[in-house]
Amino acid sequence: MELLLCLPGENASPWLDAFSRALPEAAVRAWEPGDTRAADYAAVWKPPVEVLKGRPGLKAVFNLGAGVDAILEMLERERDALPASVPLIRIEDGGMAAQMIEYVMYAALRYMRRFDDYDRAREARRWMPLEAMRPAKFPIAVMGLGQLGAAVAHALALAGWPVRGWSRTAKSIEGVETYAGEAELAPFLADAKMLVNLLPSTPSTRGLIGRRVFDGLAEGAYLVNIARGAHVVEADLLGAIRRGRIAGAMLDVFAQEPLPDVHPFWEEPRIEITPHISAVTLIDEGVEQIVAKLRALERGETVTGVVDRVRGY
Repeated sequence: MELLLCLPGENASPWLDAFSRALPEAAVRAWEPGDTRAADYAAVWKPPVEVLKGRPGLKAVFNLGAGVDAILEMLERERDALPASVPLIRIEDGGMAAQMIEYVMYAALRYMRRFDDYDRAREARRWMPLEAMRPAKFPIAVMGLGQLGAAVAHALALAGWPVRGWSRTAKSIEGVETYAGEAELAPFLADAKMLVNLLPSTPSTRGLIGRRVFDGLAEGAYLVNIARGAHVVEADLLGAIRRGRIAGAMLDVFAQEPLPDVHPFWEEPRIEITPHISAVTLIDEGVEQIVAKLRALERGETVTGVVDRVRGY
C-alpha cells in the first residue's frame, strides 16, 4: 500500500513518522514537486493541484482537518483534479472539539464578565466597577451545528448559558434550542448577546455574517469567529462596532491569512485577534482516525466523514 502525504509549507516529518508507526504495512512518502508516482491514498492539507490531478491508483483522499474548502475551491477551478469516484474524507474532531470549547468558553466568560471593558479602563487608568452579566442574561447563539459546532453548543449549555443553534437543516442537541434555514435565522439571532460562528465554508455561507446578522443580535452583542474568515463581511463588522451596534469581536480566522499588517482590524481595540489557533488537528488523534478509516475502506466498509462536494461539507 502507498500513502502520499502533502502539507505544503508545514513540517511534514511528525506526520510522516506518525503514519509510518501506525501503518507499518504501508510505504509512506512525503510529496515533492515532480512526484507523479502512483498512490493508493493521499493525506493532504491545502495541496497543490498536481498532488491529486492525474494521480494513478487513488482510492481516497484524506483531508488533514475538518475544513475542506481549500480542496473544493481547487476543484471549482480544476474539475478533473479529483474524479468524483474518489472520496474526499475529512477529519472528524481529531482533538479539535475540546480546543474549540476552551476558546469559546474563554470568550464567553471574558465578555460576560466584561473583562474587555476592564482592559480599556486599565489603559485609561480608570477605576471603574461594572455590573457583571450573569449566564441567564447572556444567551449565546451558535451558527453551524456540525460535529464541532454541536460539541461547542452542548458544552456551553452544560455550563449554564442559554444556548441556541442554527444550521441549514434541522438538528437536535440536548439542552440547545435549535433553528434551521433562512426562515428561522431572525428568531435565532434575536436578543443573543454572543454569536459564535462554526459554519462550514460553502458558496451559500460565504459573506453570510454581515449587517443583517449584526442588526439582528442584541445591541452590544459580541462576535466570535472560529470557522472561516470568508463568512464575515469585514466592512460590515467594522461598521457595526464603530456605530455601537455590537460591542466587539474575537476573531481567529480572516479572509486573508496571515492578516496583513495594514489591515484595519489591527487598529480597532474592540477586535481581539488570534492567528488561527482556536483548534489544530492533533497528530496522534488525526493519524489514528485516518488509519482506522483507511483500513475500513480496504475491508470494503463504509466510513463517516465523506464530503458531499455539492453541499461543501
